[in-house]
Amino acid sequence: MDLQRNTIDAIIALLVFLTVSVSVNCLTFDVTKYGGKPNSDISQALAVAWKDACAAPSSAKIVIPKGLYKLRKGYFMGPCKSPIEFELEGTLQAPSTANGFQKGDGWVTFERINKLSVYGSGTFDGQGKNSWGTQCARTNYCGQLPVNIRLNYVTNSVIKSVTSLNSKQFHYIVYGGENLSFKNVKIIAPEDSWTTDGIHIGRSTNITVTDSIIKTGDDCISIGDGTKKLTITRVTCGPGHGISVGSLGRYNNELPVQSIYVRDCTFKGSTNGVRIKTWQGSQDSIATDMHFENLMMYNVQNPIIIDQEYCPWNTCNNVKEKPSRVKLSKVSFKNIRGTSATAVGVKLICGGYSCQNVEISGIDLKYNGNGPTKSVCKNVKPMVSGYVNPAVCKQ
Repeated sequence: MDLQRNTIDAIIALLVFLTVSVSVNCLTFDVTKYGGKPNSDISQALAVAWKDACAAPSSAKIVIPKGLYKLRKGYFMGPCKSPIEFELEGTLQAPSTANGFQKGDGWVTFERINKLSVYGSGTFDGQGKNSWGTQCARTNYCGQLPVNIRLNYVTNSVIKSVTSLNSKQFHYIVYGGENLSFKNVKIIAPEDSWTTDGIHIGRSTNITVTDSIIKTGDDCISIGDGTKKLTITRVTCGPGHGISVGSLGRYNNELPVQSIYVRDCTFKGSTNGVRIKTWQGSQDSIATDMHFENLMMYNVQNPIIIDQEYCPWNTCNNVKEKPSRVKLSKVSFKNIRGTSATAVGVKLICGGYSCQNVEISGIDLKYNGNGPTKSVCKNVKPMVSGYVNPAVCKQ
């Protein structure tokens, strides 16, 4: 017995030693040690801290402690020599105007980094209120506004627990990413904020979004071309425009979208629940193997929608008679329940190729009004099984 106890004590001591060793080996770069002070601009201090941390020979951590810190623009470029952490405990605050930003810019950009961890109880405050306008999404104006956080070619990384608040445009853009996870993040902007998508993912592989809350003025999550192996679970969306594949087909040479899984999510008062949208008169492309399962809808305007006649603001007049040429296949909607704010709970409007291998099962959507819930269908013959309300594509 004594020998066993001694062995256990030795193992515990070894684990403690290893833990301390890892902590010691993780070099810390506190922005306040570089001259950064609360309620002042820390752009220069943070840039220097990043440069030093990125060049560190072993794991490094940048720390922004509690307090409010102003940041004109942050561009954090890799590759770094070792894994790097970005711990945000305070609030980083963007300028209140978009002066000095160009189309496609991020206010905070992480680029070409492997093994990046962004985490903490802090907030990226984009101060977008003065930038949102009713004409924003109809002109090039929105394109000139900075994204709160861009993740360009970031791999084997995690974004955890931080908050993105009031972005001037999209909150997060993931482009060229691989093996990237979002966990327990909060994304917040008012319902009337234009083009403030929560997370937009494009040309990326093996991305996960879990246990997160997204309240915004546009898509909670939007999925662009070239996205593969995306899993979204236990996300609460609303207000916002739902979780959307697309819009697709607007540009030439778009890459296929495939292996999309949306499970165990909740939608509250959003304009859409789960949606696939492709442009009318679009170019040829493919979206396949998309599955939406175990979802709850609370007063959602369009709980289930495929829209291959997507054409916002009447911008498609010259192609209105031309169908979408995005091929949709292997799509399933299963175990989706709750309430619809409109009489049409299921809308499947497919394009020129028609939608192939669409499965509908276990749907129970009640209309929050007078009368039954309905479905609308075009160019689709879904395979229906189990209890389904409303009756889908019934001739």
